[in-house]
Amino acid sequence: MHTLSGLDATFLYLETPQTPMHVGSFCLYALPDTPRYSLHRAIRAHIAQRLHLAPVFTRKLGFMPLDLGHPVWLPDPDVDLDFHIRKVKGRRLTLAQARALATELHTGLIDRNRPLWEFHVFDRVHCPDGTVCGAMYSKIHHATLDGKAGTVLAQAMLDIGPVPRSVPPPSAKSARAARPGVGRMLGAVFSNSLAQYAKLVRALPEAAQAIGSTVARQSLKGSGQGLRAKSPIALAPLTDFNVAVGTTRSFATASLPFEDCRAMAQAVGGSFNDIVLWICATALRSYLAQHGSIPRKPLLAAMPVSLREDGNTDYATQASMTVVSLGTHLAHPLKRLQAIMESTAKVKTAMGSLKGMLPTDYPSLLAPWIVGGVAKAAFKTYSASGLSRRMPMMANLVISNVPGPRGPPYLAGARMLTFHPMSIVIHGIALNITVQTYAGSVDFGVVADQAAVPQVQDLCDALVAAFAEGRALLAAPPTPPPVTKATQKSGAPTKTAPRVGAQRAKAATVAAQSSSRPRSTRA
Repeated sequence: MHTLSGLDATFLYLETPQTPMHVGSFCLYALPDTPRYSLHRAIRAHIAQRLHLAPVFTRKLGFMPLDLGHPVWLPDPDVDLDFHIRKVKGRRLTLAQARALATELHTGLIDRNRPLWEFHVFDRVHCPDGTVCGAMYSKIHHATLDGKAGTVLAQAMLDIGPVPRSVPPPSAKSARAARPGVGRMLGAVFSNSLAQYAKLVRALPEAAQAIGSTVARQSLKGSGQGLRAKSPIALAPLTDFNVAVGTTRSFATASLPFEDCRAMAQAVGGSFNDIVLWICATALRSYLAQHGSIPRKPLLAAMPVSLREDGNTDYATQASMTVVSLGTHLAHPLKRLQAIMESTAKVKTAMGSLKGMLPTDYPSLLAPWIVGGVAKAAFKTYSASGLSRRMPMMANLVISNVPGPRGPPYLAGARMLTFHPMSIVIHGIALNITVQTYAGSVDFGVVADQAAVPQVQDLCDALVAAFAEGRALLAAPPTPPPVTKATQKSGAPTKTAPRVGAQRAKAATVAAQSSSRPRSTRA
């Protein structure tokens, strides 16, 4: 018996029909030249041989008596693969139709009486270029894994070649285990709570010091003698993204070349994540200009940050959330990039101080009543009262960047062509952009509440256009501004160029406008 962590259990407590708490993906596969090959049959047989490699497949929830504490994981020795791996009907489905079906499937809740995962397989999908491929929509509850754990799960499922590797058989130890008695389960509640209280008391002095110093740094702006106070907490501007969500979703995708994105990061001395954020920020600015107005304040993105130590393969969620400014109020693309890099640098400094202090667990006793009850009451009030139109949020959207395998993976003999994530939206944050990198590709999956972002494909088109602009801008050779005697007056103030490749701006602007858009894969 293994008790869920507080963070994992919270995903259960917060779940409603409007806010499903599962993550998913929509992937395309090149079908092998095997007579009468069925992707559905192949995946079913493949997973049947590997159920024991990933606890996600074979564990289900056990709930505490009277919901006194966090649920526990119990082994399920009779996993019904016909339920969990389903064939989607239709032999003439277009890519757009398959994507629409995946979007619809993403809105349904997962059955909590079974292991918290589902695979929906499309045997044949007709793509716009005339090719026929396979596809699979997968969804797994966030209570059972985070983004990094999803990578661990993928390693168990996928192979590096078309011939599946041999895997060791399950151990002789039976997976059948009797449900623990009431006494044992209640004992687990109290022992978990006592352990968490003791951990909290031990960590409190050090945590208070770290949080205090971090808040102090964040509460000052300027440098040297020019330091002045500011609020350590910034609220996001009001946008159409910050509304109560319903039960329908919109979903669109885009794919960009990884090496080009990495070269852009190297050109400015930033990280790959900085470039991803800049592409998102530039696309959001374009989208808002097209469908509304650009707020005077910068959009803020909530960004998951992994707390996992190297080598940790545990499936429990080990992540926290931070907020990054996207600089969308800045028209100049390089100034926008500089603002993003400065924001991420502050986040890295803060996370370095707080990483060991951020909790992923909390006392279990009465948590379902307290956490779930308060949260659902708050969500109900928020959605019914119109607060979304008046109350600013901590962030406008979620942007998540999940690294994947470098080589082209295979599933049941079929080569993966695209890997587009499908994540979570909640009341107040109705837009989620999740990025998956793998095999030289950067695959964007954009999920939104349909009423909040009905033109989600326009946003994906803007992502591709932003990439083209950035590639042209940062690939241009440095062009120093002309220097004349007239501008070299003694004692005259000089303008300081932005620290991010400012000399490239003028020369690259025209190139960015005329650059052809790269080929994108929309799934």
